[in-house]
Amino acid sequence: MHNFSLLSAYFDRVPHENGNKYYLYEEVWTEYATATLSTVFMYVAIALAVILIGIGIFVRLKKPERFSAFFRTGATVAVTFALTVTVTMLTLGFAKISEKGYAEGENMLLELVPPLVLGGVIVIGIIACYASHFFTPKTFKITLISTLSCIGLAFVATVVCLIVFFTKNIKNDGYYGEEINQLALYLSSVGLIAVIVGTAVVADLKNKTAFDSRCIALAGICVALSFALSYIKMFSMPQGGSVTLASLLPVMLFSYVYGAKKGVFVGCIYGALQAMQNPWLIHPAQFLLDYPVAFASAGLAGAFKKITQLDKLPQIKFALGAVAASALRFTAHVFSGVFAFGADAGGDSLWLYSLGYNSYVFVDIAIVIAVGVLILSSKNFVKRIDLYAKVKKQPVVETEDKPTETEEN
Repeated sequence: MHNFSLLSAYFDRVPHENGNKYYLYEEVWTEYATATLSTVFMYVAIALAVILIGIGIFVRLKKPERFSAFFRTGATVAVTFALTVTVTMLTLGFAKISEKGYAEGENMLLELVPPLVLGGVIVIGIIACYASHFFTPKTFKITLISTLSCIGLAFVATVVCLIVFFTKNIKNDGYYGEEINQLALYLSSVGLIAVIVGTAVVADLKNKTAFDSRCIALAGICVALSFALSYIKMFSMPQGGSVTLASLLPVMLFSYVYGAKKGVFVGCIYGALQAMQNPWLIHPAQFLLDYPVAFASAGLAGAFKKITQLDKLPQIKFALGAVAASALRFTAHVFSGVFAFGADAGGDSLWLYSLGYNSYVFVDIAIVIAVGVLILSSKNFVKRIDLYAKVKKQPVVETEDKPTETEEN
């Protein structure tokens, strides 16, 4: 009976003065489950990587003709694990929203629902594009255009909802509202977007790889792996942000394979998905800086691939791109901290506070670089990704049937 009473204290909700009902012990179950499963998934991911790499080396040495089949099997196992982690952790995230009573407030719906819808549209769109490539090229093209249109509409709707949310809840709240510099937020967002896109275009001028079904499939796999790894956290920061188990590595490797322009686009998509995880949103421009813009910079990991002087050192080219990407990501978070979250500085220098707080980015990227350099030290892996990069869009050339010599006679 006592145990039942204790459990009911955690499960039952009691009314508060504002009329809403809340749990007596908010986040007890979801926080414990999230922390525990994150640790479990981290060790499983490490063990799975060691096992797959070990088997891959054995197959390559003893049965090289079967390595391609093993590679496909390994990719399937990795994606299955990624989907398991994603579904499990997202379910806990939704439980946390319900546990805290966020879903019952109209204002919170303006902050939480739009990122979830945007993420859902992205996931469904990737699945639809992958499925459509089994049909005709025309079907794939129509699906791709429809997907991009829906993502664009969902993105605009998210920004509009955040504008309404900011106006109703943050602008005059006496805490964040007094410190937010809206003009600086918008200018820094536009400036960083221009720098990232401009750098990607310049670095990718001679890139002829096609944005075809194969590219879409690999992009979906890399985004899924990065999203799953982002739930496996070494440690989390109190006001958002965390050091993960090389979560940006798949997206950065995609950029290295297909180039900076495609990498920036996929990084932006991944950043939008990141807003689904425990979103910390108070302003539309802050949303851009901390999510799509910050993670779009990861696409610059392939910016130095075309440097022919370093063709024998792919590790160096990847590391240089990763450092440039992390510098821009760090800049985006710093601008967000100074112009949107200045109230959290507690009277300290805004710039020093933001620079110090967001320095965790360099720890996160150091793990990515270490693992990426190790992977790119494998000549077989480099040859395989080079094969992907050499797949180009072949123009359709119509030729007239020429008569044979017998027919001419």
